[in-house]
Amino acid sequence: MESSSKGLLTQVTQFWNLLDDLAESNPESYEKFIQQQLKEGKQLCAAPEPQLCLQTRILKPKEKVLFINLCQWKRIPAPQSSTHPVPLSVGRPEDMSEASDVYTVIDVAYNPDVLQEAEKDQVKKDQLIRMAMKCIEEQFQFTLSHFYSITKFRIKGSIQRMKQNLMGMQADPTDLREKMRKELTLEQISSTASNPDHFQLLLPKGEVSSKTRCLIEEISSTEIQVEMKEPAYELKIVADQNEKPLEIEIKVELPGINSVSLCELSVSEDDLLIEVSEKYRLHLNLPESVDTEMTTAKFIKEKATLIITMPLV
Repeated sequence: MESSSKGLLTQVTQFWNLLDDLAESNPESYEKFIQQQLKEGKQLCAAPEPQLCLQTRILKPKEKVLFINLCQWKRIPAPQSSTHPVPLSVGRPEDMSEASDVYTVIDVAYNPDVLQEAEKDQVKKDQLIRMAMKCIEEQFQFTLSHFYSITKFRIKGSIQRMKQNLMGMQADPTDLREKMRKELTLEQISSTASNPDHFQLLLPKGEVSSKTRCLIEEISSTEIQVEMKEPAYELKIVADQNEKPLEIEIKVELPGINSVSLCELSVSEDDLLIEVSEKYRLHLNLPESVDTEMTTAKFIKEKATLIITMPLV
């Protein structure tokens, strides 16, 4: 133990001697090195910022409204390339209430560049959203609805709550600098003198306190895509004897489905969405406005057919 302490003391002494030598022999490289460490340290200590908020539902283990805050955070690394997994961080679920409404909020963070790129492409944006939802399902053993909507507000809950949830208990900045200094090896310092522009110091893996529950996971988009087929369907407008349109009736064939509990139906005045057990997905724009409150649906088990009847407004 004593010899180990002496060895460590020797390394630290050599470390500072090398820094002193670099400062004297090549002040410009030394300044670049220090500025680089300050810049990277500032980025790593930056707090997450809200980007957009989604609303969906937890179906299992208990049905509940779920809000997902998608945030940008410089601490989350960007993927190495378009074919590499996308890193993200998922905070713990928090139950909240407003008046009589009870809901759950989960914060998810991506690298800022990832989210900004997705804003330019709706397909990429949808893919990132579904990746976050899939990660939440796997991490917390939830079953989520595949239907979601983007809210008008950027964040559910306070920004301070979101930051605390994602960042957890962070190391004190002084302790962080100490860890950086200890992890800087003699070999790295030597390489700085010869090529300061290509030097990179990585924080140690244990730089985040063990108390934090914020984990960074990598999910490949090819791993989480679920192939959902569009089922065969028939849409007709039912009219009265005077040929006045009364209602829209849609029959959807769902082979292999034997329970209505596997079917999820969402209807608005002008469109309809059906998702079934990660097998089928049908989204239709309706030819006429319908009365959502009077809409009914029934499942004929023998024929594996779902019939939706929607009275016109």
